[in-house]
Amino acid sequence: MSRADQHGPLVDLGNERPQVPARARNLSPIVPRASIAGRALVAVVAIMTFLASITTGTVLLVSASAAEWQSEIASEITVQVRPAAGRDLDRDAAAAAQAMRAQAGIVEVRPFTKQQAASLLEPWLGSGLSLDELPVPRVIVARVQPGTTLDLAALRSQVSQAAPSASVDDHRAWIERMRSTTGATVLAGIGILGLVIVATIISVSFATRGAMAANRPIVEVLHFVGAGDRYIANRFLRHFLRLGLQGGVIGGGVAMFAFGFSESIAGWFSGTPVGDQFAALLGTFALRPSGYLALAVQAVLIAAITAWASRRTLFATLNEID
Repeated sequence: MSRADQHGPLVDLGNERPQVPARARNLSPIVPRASIAGRALVAVVAIMTFLASITTGTVLLVSASAAEWQSEIASEITVQVRPAAGRDLDRDAAAAAQAMRAQAGIVEVRPFTKQQAASLLEPWLGSGLSLDELPVPRVIVARVQPGTTLDLAALRSQVSQAAPSASVDDHRAWIERMRSTTGATVLAGIGILGLVIVATIISVSFATRGAMAANRPIVEVLHFVGAGDRYIANRFLRHFLRLGLQGGVIGGGVAMFAFGFSESIAGWFSGTPVGDQFAALLGTFALRPSGYLALAVQAVLIAAITAWASRRTLFATLNEID
């Protein structure tokens, strides 16, 4: 007696099983998209992108402010007429201003009065202080025509003849110090960006190895059915590139949002000592359109670095499995 006679007629269960279209089976990803490790990697890339964007934006703000300072100060010359025994300070200041007006290449001469000089000292000495007994010098600011090279030696000689206690400052030393400070700031920013990129590569490498270890049986089955390393690597590469783009968009978007509202935030602290100091250092805290473009390119670059690091780790891990 056959097995069918013993157990009754056989029933075809093929129609009763859930039918999954072939297209849906092909679209099933090899690497799970909504895994805990994937979400953690997105958070890490977002944090790294945010830190890199903040660093780049700050360096751009400092560089732009320093360039404006250097441009403004390079076009000005300051003369200080100090009090001297037996000399009339107001008369010497007027004579020095007249000597500067006679110099070719100077388009504007603006002498500061005693009250204006006192107002310049208020942030340090406070208001309501009598400066009659203090040897406060008279300040004269002259604006130089752009593109003009002054004969500073002749200018100093003429000003000294008009006012023996006067001194001419073209701010060259201050500009050199500002250039050195700006260069150090840029180098520090590049160093921080390098550390962020290295940390991103290490994080992606560990995440890639973890994903390969979790999906090792799938990789071995794919090898068994004849799938090549490049086919498997491309599946993982798309997964990590998608995660990198998500983290880059989140981190870069938050940084752009912060810089976009930085001018409004700075307005809340305007008039305070801290706010004035930051405004003097970084201006209005507003990035130029080229700065936002640089942040967007940087976010895409970090996503590309994420994909590149995963690719290197993938092939190294596949070689170990082979």
